[in-house]
Amino acid sequence: MKVLAIDPGYGRVGIAIMDNSEGKDQLLYSTCLETIQTEDFNDRLLTVGTAIEKLLVDYRPDCVAIETLFFNKNIKTAIGVAEARGAIVYLAKKANCVVYEFGPQEIKVAVTGYGSSDKEAVFSMLKHLVGNLPQKALDDEYDAIAVGLTCLAQHGRSR
Repeated sequence: MKVLAIDPGYGRVGIAIMDNSEGKDQLLYSTCLETIQTEDFNDRLLTVGTAIEKLLVDYRPDCVAIETLFFNKNIKTAIGVAEARGAIVYLAKKANCVVYEFGPQEIKVAVTGYGSSDKEAVFSMLKHLVGNLPQKALDDEYDAIAVGLTCLAQHGRSR
């Protein structure tokens, strides 16, 4: 099973393409897409959508795994992230992908075995679980890889 895993946002979007068709979880590609902060929100959303659409065409994943929205104190940011998630889910469904959604605690349990793990504990486990983990990346990229591992652990062996 090949999965496009996403840590959603409109300023920074964590992206990972993972696969387990050869019997083990493999990272095929990962990045953190950053939009230009001074651009209009709608243009930033277009940048995100265009990038996701290209990945769906280039990699042809079986599914898209996306982290659920985590509400913080900044409601404007939360609404923007929700809009980006909506665009990503729309594009995934348009590409005939199954969409799986995972909450932050669910991802932490899948990666570390403990739902209240901090980012350092998740990163530490990712180093053990992913052979070609990028050594220098933004948290969003690592979060997307963790989303991908969660999806493969929960749904990747049943296909």
